[in-house]
Amino acid sequence: MIVSNVKPLATAVALLWALSACDQEPAPAAAGGSAAPVASTAATGPTARAPAAASAATAPKLPPLLDPKSATLQAPARFKVKFATTKGDFVVEVVREWAPRGADRFFNLVKIGFYQDMAVYRVVKGFVVQFGLHGDPKVSAVWRGATIMDEMVSESNKRGYLTYAKSGADSRTTQLFISLHDNPDLDRAGFSPFAKVVAGMEVVDRFYAGYAEKPSAAGGQKRILAEGNAYLKKSFPRLDYIKSASIVE
Repeated sequence: MIVSNVKPLATAVALLWALSACDQEPAPAAAGGSAAPVASTAATGPTARAPAAASAATAPKLPPLLDPKSATLQAPARFKVKFATTKGDFVVEVVREWAPRGADRFFNLVKIGFYQDMAVYRVVKGFVVQFGLHGDPKVSAVWRGATIMDEMVSESNKRGYLTYAKSGADSRTTQLFISLHDNPDLDRAGFSPFAKVVAGMEVVDRFYAGYAEKPSAAGGQKRILAEGNAYLKKSFPRLDYIKSASIVE
């Protein structure tokens, strides 16, 4: 569905909830009630095998892109990130106190190189641009359930401000959007900005908007998650891309 500029902003907000992260699923329930592994006591003598728990500790670590549990760094109070894109560069400044959980997640994602070769797959003129689904389905699969809790809205969703897409309470993962216009209705809907564009907003304004909602509508997000950039580059060849994101301050 394509959202025109004349539709009420409330309708756009509803679409943001319905389309921006509609295919995210809650993280699997933690197995907190299951019994802990118990080492066998049957083997005796010097040739007895080490307990299973000890051998598990030597298992190779997953690479950071495939291990959301390792994304535990706390972000600095303020830092800047430069996005290199197919339209040019833009820079965002993160203020951790605005939304600490969101800032920390973003800091970790940038540090591990998450935002690379990533489509700006949703551009609605006068509303938002959105990105954050990884081009590799294996990476998307592990981050899909790595949700973070909601936070108070301490800053308004003004033009150039960044916040996370979400599908409901406590459902933020990796998808981000930048407001192209002042969007106070998003404040009331609980979208918490954590950063703002401080250079290159004209680059953001130039992202290709001809597809509007099409790449993510009508099951599109499921295909992005399942097929990644292969689907997007074949079906929507004019999309712009985030080439890389790096911390500059």
